[in-house]
Amino acid sequence: MAPQSFFILLVLFLHSFSSTISAQSPAAAPTPSATNVTAVLEKAGQFTTLIKLLKSTKMADQINTQLSTSNQGMTLFAPTDNAFSSLKAGTLNSISEQQKLQLVQFHVLPSFYSAAQFQTVSNPLHTQAGNTDDGQFPLNVTTSGNQVNITTGVVNAAVANTIFTDSQLAVYQVDQVLLPLSIFGTPAPAPAPSKPETKIKGADSPSGSSDSGSTAEASSAMGVEQHGIAAAASVGVVAILAAFFL
Repeated sequence: MAPQSFFILLVLFLHSFSSTISAQSPAAAPTPSATNVTAVLEKAGQFTTLIKLLKSTKMADQINTQLSTSNQGMTLFAPTDNAFSSLKAGTLNSISEQQKLQLVQFHVLPSFYSAAQFQTVSNPLHTQAGNTDDGQFPLNVTTSGNQVNITTGVVNAAVANTIFTDSQLAVYQVDQVLLPLSIFGTPAPAPAPSKPETKIKGADSPSGSSDSGSTAEASSAMGVEQHGIAAAASVGVVAILAAFFL
């Protein structure tokens, strides 16, 4: 066989062999998609109000971005629609857009917490709403057996159920909306105005010269004056009578 024909056959064989190997190689596994917090809540149901707040405040985007770019994970306390319905009428409409953002952030912890970790956490927990050291956003967790309770300084809530958990995101259903102290706390009552001091008559007078004493002195003076007038009148009458008889 001519060398040229042998070279062509060798090339065809190698091409066929490489094609067979490629066909048998498994396809690369697709990159898993990042967890989407609103998709988790939509699948669970009964979180319509929370989903609207997450979207309107852009917190849903922030949570999803952090989940896809950080290994720290996140934790969300999710009040149900019934929890929002139990709020006083007009509660959400009475606060500003900035306060709505802080309200949603108050339900988000910037780290992943499993249910077991709540047994040993240090209070107050740090939330996305801000620094808890200044006392404006305190979030304290207490446990009793497997029951987890949350206090905010305004409400006491309970973790009712675990909605979702993986290595990055934990979503826990809570039976009340977590109201931050800085937004919904009852302001301290204003101090009562001090009563004006009531002066007692004669209190500022020197000892022995009270108003009653002054009144008595005035009365005595008036009596002396009246007595003098009467005496003068008597002398006048006597003078008239003496002149008449003389």
